[in-house]
Amino acid sequence: MDASLSDSLDTVSSSLDINLLALRTIYDKCKDIHFHEFLIGGTTQAFVVHFDGMVNLELLDRDVLKPLLSESSDEWNCTEKELSSLITISDIRELSTLPELTFHISAGSVGLFVDGIARGFSLGLAKWEKRSIEEPSAESIIRGPREGFTETICVNTSMLRRKMKSTSLKMLAYHIGKHTQTEVVVVYMEGIANESLIEEVQSRINDIEIDGILESGYIEGLIEDNPFSPFPQIQVTERPDVVCAALLEGKVSILVDGTPVALIAPATLFSLLQSPEDYYQRFIIGTCIRWLRYLFFFITLLLPSLYVSILTFHQEMVPTSLLLSIAKSREDIPFPALIEALLMEVAFEALREAGVRLPKQVGAAVSIVGALVIGQAATSAGLVSSPMVMVVAITGIASFMMPQYSTGIALRMLRFPIMFLSGMLGLLGLMLGFILIVIHLCSLRSLGVPYLQPLAPIKVSELKDVLIRAPIWSMRTRPKFTGRSNDIRQPSGQKPEKAKGNESHD
Repeated sequence: MDASLSDSLDTVSSSLDINLLALRTIYDKCKDIHFHEFLIGGTTQAFVVHFDGMVNLELLDRDVLKPLLSESSDEWNCTEKELSSLITISDIRELSTLPELTFHISAGSVGLFVDGIARGFSLGLAKWEKRSIEEPSAESIIRGPREGFTETICVNTSMLRRKMKSTSLKMLAYHIGKHTQTEVVVVYMEGIANESLIEEVQSRINDIEIDGILESGYIEGLIEDNPFSPFPQIQVTERPDVVCAALLEGKVSILVDGTPVALIAPATLFSLLQSPEDYYQRFIIGTCIRWLRYLFFFITLLLPSLYVSILTFHQEMVPTSLLLSIAKSREDIPFPALIEALLMEVAFEALREAGVRLPKQVGAAVSIVGALVIGQAATSAGLVSSPMVMVVAITGIASFMMPQYSTGIALRMLRFPIMFLSGMLGLLGLMLGFILIVIHLCSLRSLGVPYLQPLAPIKVSELKDVLIRAPIWSMRTRPKFTGRSNDIRQPSGQKPEKAKGNESHD
């Protein structure tokens, strides 16, 4: 490769032939690249370059090629201002380096080059197939918005902007990945989110050096505090209303192009156990459902271990009639309670994963029928007892109560080591396992924020949205995640007054 061509691979040349040769070299062995050469006004040589399937060809022909081909001025200068007056599209960028132009071309823009002009132009005519806005399947609710994020980041940011019309909504764009150059957007509310939190998120994203980002899980794994913890330290959601609610609390959201899953940070254990519908229902109903969710949180984690420990070491804790019934059901079982529980739990987890991976039309049916058939067959064959099948079934149902899928997986993973401890040490092992989990949770941080906040360290003013779901009019302040912030959400005196009845007069 000669020196002139090598230099042309970096900067745009005034020679059209050098630019064309440089781009053909860059896009060598790319069957989907398209070059179209033409004459502006019949005299000036030019060409456009774009990828097939990523450009609106109708607009390209009508608003770009047709005006340029019909241009008749002899002293026409190709500048951004001149193009804007001639080409009827709004997104025109004048660039001087080929790497900048190839980035825009790869993103769906059209590159325009004119002979004698040492600059190129990026024309925003991107158009490709994309999924329409649908209801998120992983976060179903009864009352609330039915729209979810898509894989197109501009659609996702517009959904947030439609809900949050304030000029305080800020969005910072990054392009991460040596080869993918994936667009990542950090979203926050200026004046509400703490500057230290925003700077921490920006610092962690700027430190990322990787060849490609294909999903928000890449970002999550690269910015979380403790990657070896089974508990998620970043909240994920497909719902724009959840992101907007988090932004109003002073949190930061991260959107990644190509995925409908947004990240929210910092996350606490209690935020992962909350559902958006808690705030759409009346506060009494929301509080009761939240208590039920907390109860099933402990059932998911501890019920099989409690059953194994009592049945193995502490039979005296069971009423005599119930103990006799359990003993009768277990008289032909060849395995101890621990092995029995492990067999059923592993079989249940396998059925659940099979139901998720199978096509939707058969996945639910296979998982339900499989659980019924295997449970009944295992009981009839004398491999497991009926009480154990009930315990595993109740535990499985309880795990479905977790609003966050990643939180449910963490509990399902931790269930097994606690079962081993319970099978070896009884209730002492169960308590030991639970204490170790609590110690681990107390040590966790999410972008520097304690994972058990506001319970540890305790912040009494914020417990109104943890142990209960207080009425909307009583939530005057926002949570304090780092330092000081604009913590006043609404003025006092918002409680509705009881209306006086109309007095009838004769």
